[in-house]
Amino acid sequence: MNVSLFSLGWRTLWRDWRAGELRLLAVAVTLAVAALTSVAFFADRLNGGLQRDALQILGGDAVVASDNATPAAFVERARALGLQTVTTVGFPTMGRAGDEFGGAARLVAFKSVEPGYPLRGSLKVAAAPGGASANTRDIPAPGEVWVDAPLLDALGLRMGDPLLLGDASLRIARIIVIEPDRGAGFMAFAPRVMVNAADVAATGLVQPASRLTYRFAVAGEAAAVRQFTTWAEQEVQRPGVRGVRLESIESGRPEMTQTLERAQKFLSLVALLAALLSAVAVALAARGFAAGHLDASAMLRVLGLSQRAIAGSYAVEFLLVGLAASLAGLLLGYGVHHVFVLLLAGLVESGLPAPSLWPLGLGLGVGLTLLAAFGLPPVLQLAQVPPLRVIRRDMGALRPASLAVLGLGVAGFAALLLVVSSDLRLGLIAVGGFGVAAGLFALLSWLAVHALRRSVNEATAPRWLVLATRQIAARPAYAVVQVSSLAVGLLALVLLVLLRTDLIASWRQATPPDAPNRFVINIQPDQAEPFRQTLDDAGVRRYDWYPMIRGRLVAVNGRAITPESYTEDRAQRLVEREFNLSNAQEQPPHNQVVAGRWTPGEQDGASVEEGLAKTLGLKLGDSLRFDMAGVQHEVRITSLRKVDWASMRANFFVMFPVAQVPDAPLTYLAAYRAPEQAGFDNALVRQFPNITNVDMGATLTQVQTVLDQVVRAVEFLFGFTLAAGLVVLFAAVTATREERAREYAIMRALGARASLLGQVQRAELAGVGLLAGVLASSVAVAVGWALARYAFEFTWTASPLVPLAGGLVGAVLALLAGWWGLREVLRRPVVDTLRRAAE
Repeated sequence: MNVSLFSLGWRTLWRDWRAGELRLLAVAVTLAVAALTSVAFFADRLNGGLQRDALQILGGDAVVASDNATPAAFVERARALGLQTVTTVGFPTMGRAGDEFGGAARLVAFKSVEPGYPLRGSLKVAAAPGGASANTRDIPAPGEVWVDAPLLDALGLRMGDPLLLGDASLRIARIIVIEPDRGAGFMAFAPRVMVNAADVAATGLVQPASRLTYRFAVAGEAAAVRQFTTWAEQEVQRPGVRGVRLESIESGRPEMTQTLERAQKFLSLVALLAALLSAVAVALAARGFAAGHLDASAMLRVLGLSQRAIAGSYAVEFLLVGLAASLAGLLLGYGVHHVFVLLLAGLVESGLPAPSLWPLGLGLGVGLTLLAAFGLPPVLQLAQVPPLRVIRRDMGALRPASLAVLGLGVAGFAALLLVVSSDLRLGLIAVGGFGVAAGLFALLSWLAVHALRRSVNEATAPRWLVLATRQIAARPAYAVVQVSSLAVGLLALVLLVLLRTDLIASWRQATPPDAPNRFVINIQPDQAEPFRQTLDDAGVRRYDWYPMIRGRLVAVNGRAITPESYTEDRAQRLVEREFNLSNAQEQPPHNQVVAGRWTPGEQDGASVEEGLAKTLGLKLGDSLRFDMAGVQHEVRITSLRKVDWASMRANFFVMFPVAQVPDAPLTYLAAYRAPEQAGFDNALVRQFPNITNVDMGATLTQVQTVLDQVVRAVEFLFGFTLAAGLVVLFAAVTATREERAREYAIMRALGARASLLGQVQRAELAGVGLLAGVLASSVAVAVGWALARYAFEFTWTASPLVPLAGGLVGAVLALLAGWWGLREVLRRPVVDTLRRAAE
């Protein structure tokens, strides 16, 4: 037969589509692509929105921070690229009430702003403490000052009263509720006072020796911002440029960075599991399609069509089906993702950005890759069907895929999962875990099927149980495929449920509602007991309490170090500054030792934060010498700690595992949640006038708001992926509809009652679901532990009852899917079923 492959493929496509034989396969691919791309579209837009909203924390798309006025080169470069720019100046100073208002003074975080501030995000202000708040694009007018509400209580002032800053007297006009770019330094947590840049000169606070922080923020088109940041990264490395650094969301706010990283990883895992469920659906649908075309392929061989032509025609047919179904899935996925957007209305401040082209390419790639890896192997076997099958129906049955074909499919799917995961470690754990799980499921289900026949005594067992056992044992290969498919699908669902629960609990635990919102420093040793007694009298029982020692690192392994000893800017800044050191006999419960050992009472030991060790090139066993106000103290690194900077707890770069450090001048630090007692902060400052009471309430509220946003978005994605997984499980259970119909028709023709066959069907489905659920849940605990430990970095707390619960859920889901998809099998007339089998 001389006919082109494309023409033949198009004809067979049209014929099979009109006959309805491609519908299941097309629906499977469409659902696969829709499930993945709906998650991908929404995740892409959500991630873009989260990154955009996270830029509010910086106040711009990029920020150049410096100790002196921003170098002219940075300003000129930003303007040349057409970027918007705003400069703010911040420094600590004292704010005072006039003598007629009591004359109280308080350390404040001064900040001057200019028109256009902030470039990203919005200030939220109120007309009075506790009053209604609203976003504003205004800034303080000349002669006005906007302040944090606690400052009024601390100084005994009211709205409209004057606040003395240096030589200037400014009228208190607004209360700052949320300041988007507040920052993470201690001075940023002090009560904020915000003034117009035009009033800075009148205060007289800026002097040649003043320690100021200039922040030059830019915003604009993404391409222009990328050009600016690339240029700025190179510029700050130049030898003549000192004290200048480029800030980003990664470097600016560690407590936000960790939340966003975990959110990104979980969204990637959701997409990865959606791809896994998609593969199960496509594999089942393709095998069903191939089984229905064995006779047609045998007839084509009889008519003289070559094996190559048959294989080519089916490949073209599948390519066209894949393209059409993938496009349909893309449209469906794009529509479904808008449901997420509607559900999130009001959750984010403004609309999510438009999606990128990545989900489109991913959707088409997924549809075609799944067909090539899991759809074509059984279909291409149709080219090898012998012509004799026309007269001998027992010949040319589908065989299990060869190792080469199976390996190629698994390799393609593994590559797909790694692309979807967007995180190599996450992808490798998931791919490796599911690869091992698939093999384990097949082995254990094969052993279970063989043990089943021997464990049921046909002489004493109920008739329905005997028939159900025979049904499963008669086709062990297909029973293994069905159990493995169900187990893989259930594995994805169980893993999502367990990880979702523990992930959100971990996030909540990192910044719980009762997290400390006050940091008090400069508590003198003779004030320690009275201070702690004051907290106890106010009902504050839980708080962090640590000594704080100021020390400068002056030598490593006996070699003196200076900023010039390092090339990295952060390392140079760390060496230039004094560290906040501390000591404690016991390891802080919120710090995890990742290398070495914390030995209580070890006199010459030191525990170093792992990030600091990496930046300065330190390792276990290195000796460090600190200068503590003239006192030299030499220690040896005995452990490295992982510090959770998102915990809002007291953390230190270096800690000594001893109760006391002799001769070292120290003060104390306390971190606690302030009691709901009006005037408590003011009374505390009056009792201990030398302390610095840092109010972290606004920043804690901002962190928890972003956390709630991420958690709710993850829950929406989780719910949709669960629904997609249930659809796949339904397809797996109903994949044998026609085979079951023929077998039940023969038994009914031989006299079996419909009620008996119903019992057989329910027993078979429950047994398969129970076995798949137990296997899936057991493996989910192991894979989940690896993901939690190495990808998400939180403690895994799965219950030992998970396998039992998983088995029961698997049995129930299989029964429900079977009742819905197979109920017509027992109602179909016997003559109809046998006639279809003979055609």
